[in-house]
Amino acid sequence: MFFPQIVSSLFHSLYESGSLWTGLATSLTVAAFLAYASFTISFGLYLRAFCRKPTKEKLIALTFDDGPHPEYTPQVLDVLKQYDVKAVFFVIGERIAGNEGILKRMQADGHQIGNHSFSHKKTFPLFGAKKMAADMLQCEQAIEQATGYQTKWFRPPFGVTNPNVAKAVKMRGYRMAGWSIRSLDTIKSGEEKIVRRVISQLKPGSVILLHDHLPNTPCMVEQIIQQAKEKGYTFVTIEQMFDGWC
Repeated sequence: MFFPQIVSSLFHSLYESGSLWTGLATSLTVAAFLAYASFTISFGLYLRAFCRKPTKEKLIALTFDDGPHPEYTPQVLDVLKQYDVKAVFFVIGERIAGNEGILKRMQADGHQIGNHSFSHKKTFPLFGAKKMAADMLQCEQAIEQATGYQTKWFRPPFGVTNPNVAKAVKMRGYRMAGWSIRSLDTIKSGEEKIVRRVISQLKPGSVILLHDHLPNTPCMVEQIIQQAKEKGYTFVTIEQMFDGWC
């Protein structure tokens, strides 16, 4: 159901139920609903995001946002190579200049590269659709110039979706990637706690969100890989996970 229909249905049900009689209360309820949907990428209100595959196969995808980082991303790549794990790196376009070699290594090592916007500005969710699409194109071009790789997967900054994000993604012909396990690694809560949070939520078809620009990421990645493999999980890229399904 397209989101205006959902909103209209919500208005009608609230009015008919008699639980909220005033227009103000109804408006606030709808506004809260839309805010929740915008900040919850798995909700899929505006556009489908691939967050988890319903499968019994013990496959999981490890994804990283906000790189490349000149120091920490190569360390993450070292860990992945040591354990023969393929991952997905959603890169910020403006961070590619000077770090082209890192992207080339990602490609050479068999990892998937995704678009995480060029600017990653805090105001990105407020851009118009055309400005978003232009920003995405700029990142797309930076990736291609560095590697020759043409990515068709996009993860929106901060995971925020709205009608303009949906339009821009369609304009660029992308598939939108989300996640089913948010590590919360950007919150300083300790490596062990973050690793436990990830491992405790593992299910077949899970997509894990981490960030490769943080100093503790390489160590956490190694622990996550070790513990996930002990539980019988196999790591794949998002393209491999959703091939033939999306």
